[in-house]
Amino acid sequence: MQVRNVLFLCTGNSARSVMAEALLNDLGKGRFRAYSAGSHPTGEINPLTLDTLQLAGIRVDGLRSKSWNEFSGPDAPVLDFVFTVCDNAAGEACPLWPGQPVTAHWGFSDPASFTGIETEKRAFFQEIFRQIRTRIELFVSLPLDSLDRLSLQRRLDEMGERPENPVHRLPG
Repeated sequence: MQVRNVLFLCTGNSARSVMAEALLNDLGKGRFRAYSAGSHPTGEINPLTLDTLQLAGIRVDGLRSKSWNEFSGPDAPVLDFVFTVCDNAAGEACPLWPGQPVTAHWGFSDPASFTGIETEKRAFFQEIFRQIRTRIELFVSLPLDSLDRLSLQRRLDEMGERPENPVHRLPG
């Protein structure tokens, strides 16, 4: 079975992209090797990101905030997929990635910028984690070996457009 390399990008690489990396490495069960990076990394992972992952029983050892430049050099892993998880990173000019990865934008609200009391912040981190988990579960369930590149691209784009919470769907 081929292990596919996946890179999740965000600006700061402190919350959303790190959650996606850890979730895919956990749920991918050896089918995927996930990484995360930022265009302007903060240099540290938000403590609430680590708390959220640990509460879900997901390992956090080895996670770190890093630049996307680590994934564009000659020693970088060949990437199969690159997902932006914040609108800022999606709008930036990305480096050239090794290989010809399939790319998609899966935008999520930034829990690190949420303001409120501690319990509200934790609840918001949990909500974003739930949304990311839903997309990761859909991604790992895709029949990757039987989809051509165009069909796969369409499916990934559709996943990025789907509302994660039916309560928030607009009528029509």
